[in-house]
Amino acid sequence: MARTLFIEGPAGVGKTEYALKHVRTQLDTGAQSNQLLVLVPYRALGYPYYAAFSGAEWPSGVQIDVVTFGGLVRRALDTFWPVVTEKEPTFDPQTEPAFLTIETSQYFMARFVNEAVKQGVFDGVSITPHNIMRQTLDNLSKTAVNTIPVSEIAARLTAAWGPLRHTSRQTVYVAAQTVAEQFRAHCLQNSLLDFSLQIKLFMDHLLSDSLYAERFRHQYRHLIVDNLEENPPVVADFIRWMWNGLESALLLYDWDGGYRTFLGAAPDEMHKLVDLCQETQVWDTPVHTPPVMVALTGELGAQINRRYPSPGSTRDDTGNGDQANPRAGFTYTSHKFYPQMIDWVVETIVALVESGTSPNEIVVLAPFLGDSLRFALTTRLTTHGIKTVSHRPSRAIRDEPAARAMLTFLALVQGDKPPVADVTDALQQAVDELDPVRAWLLTRIVYRPSHDGLGTFEDIHPATQERITFRAGNKYDVLRRWLHEHGAAEPCPPDHFFSRLFGEVLSQPGYGFHTNYDAGRVIAELVESARKFRQVLYPKGADNWNDVAREYLTLLQEGLLAALHVPSWHAEEQDAVFIAPAHTFLMRNRWVDIQFWLDVGSNQWWERLEQPLTHPYVLARSYPKDQVWTDKMEFESRQEALRRLMVGLVRRCR
Repeated sequence: MARTLFIEGPAGVGKTEYALKHVRTQLDTGAQSNQLLVLVPYRALGYPYYAAFSGAEWPSGVQIDVVTFGGLVRRALDTFWPVVTEKEPTFDPQTEPAFLTIETSQYFMARFVNEAVKQGVFDGVSITPHNIMRQTLDNLSKTAVNTIPVSEIAARLTAAWGPLRHTSRQTVYVAAQTVAEQFRAHCLQNSLLDFSLQIKLFMDHLLSDSLYAERFRHQYRHLIVDNLEENPPVVADFIRWMWNGLESALLLYDWDGGYRTFLGAAPDEMHKLVDLCQETQVWDTPVHTPPVMVALTGELGAQINRRYPSPGSTRDDTGNGDQANPRAGFTYTSHKFYPQMIDWVVETIVALVESGTSPNEIVVLAPFLGDSLRFALTTRLTTHGIKTVSHRPSRAIRDEPAARAMLTFLALVQGDKPPVADVTDALQQAVDELDPVRAWLLTRIVYRPSHDGLGTFEDIHPATQERITFRAGNKYDVLRRWLHEHGAAEPCPPDHFFSRLFGEVLSQPGYGFHTNYDAGRVIAELVESARKFRQVLYPKGADNWNDVAREYLTLLQEGLLAALHVPSWHAEEQDAVFIAPAHTFLMRNRWVDIQFWLDVGSNQWWERLEQPLTHPYVLARSYPKDQVWTDKMEFESRQEALRRLMVGLVRRCR
């Protein structure tokens, strides 16, 4: 077998299974487990390796690193920080670095964005301060993973916008670059490392350091890279840097991948690594996908974008394919009104489950998953006894109902006066016996914003108690008493408050989150978010945790995004129907029996998210810095993205 091997092919041909066998072979032939490095583009794609390495059939004590490039970078900076401070004099060598999440990065950037908004420099575009922060951080990340100077952001975006378009856009681009430079300077002065600065410091300082190079090459002798195509160009640079010190390497490439292009993935750039390998193999025989779905994959890919037919599909240039009929792989239904479509989906899922299909083998996908759509699906399926889980990684924590309830209870403990509607919603979610009417009636009596705290159920008129029910009232009193005792006790960090409230009350039998998978996932993410906020901003503690809690509440009320939480990416393992945006499901690399695609006539399947301050194709290493981005290029990029999306989904459907 070749020392270095490049395997390429479509999804579902067994590349990851082969990688696991390859790892076992390396161990059996004498390699130490700590000498193997498995590199994945994002943490969710490492799950097959985590699961396998913890299995009973694997040798005990196996400690194989399965990491993302970002995780590897953070670990290196944490260990070799003194080396970095020597080469980057801006840093204080006595100050430990603070690694920022998306949330804490926005917290520190807010001051610069808010000042720029007050000055009116972003008046040329209709965009909220929150989106300015998001897209500015996105620009910083793209420059880092493409090794583009931050100083070129405005020039590249302006050139791509073109001389014949609206001229105010150049002013906005300059403003976005100025905010990015101010944020970067603040991070350098205070040892704050956001994702982009971590990548830059690693590439500029550690890869050129002999001590780090010696330590790294001494430890890692065998490399496995899965889903190579989902990585940005900087990962290709890193692989080339470590290549000559390896004893073996296995690179796995998915033809139809590149779903993370909007985050900087560069499939074409990563495919060039094939030139490093001694042997290349093409795998195009599906393992997971039946022939009818293979036929549908080829037909869909060719019809959507004839310029880029799916490699290895069953459809040749003449339109002929194998014996499988692609029409047998799908059912298409049309409805006049949106609710009728939802009702049909629910009725079909109920019939499938009743006939023996596991809910775990069913996913419901849409281009975007709004609150009303998710609510309609989950409530209808729940009435039939079918559990659901969902995940929207771009959704702000404050928009999740379970999180809003927890934040409302935190505000009450702090002595704040949340709106009556928020308290009503929180009590309805918290107490299993309360429907919207009873929750409203209870809140109207026990909660007066002009008074402190919540009133007791015992003080309510007996006739009204009967309407609310004594069982619901008793559970409410337990919750009220817990909040009152917590408010009177010594203040604690907000993540401790969330953990205790969920564990001691809301997850108990009779309360709303007892068997609510989604609520448990959301609250776990809320706890992690609050913990990271505390660890970054208050690593040595705080004089008054109540002030910290209020600061955190303010931060979330501004619409801060949640960072990626791995437990939420594993939630679909539960025996429940998974509801998600199509891209979210696709990036899980998971196979199911049945997929429902909703509203397939919507342009949202095809349109790219409007981001006036950034551009996923222009801020790429391969894009010429003086090239105008034309309407034709936009159309072609959308067509190809749609083809990849459709083909990727069908390949993951049994």
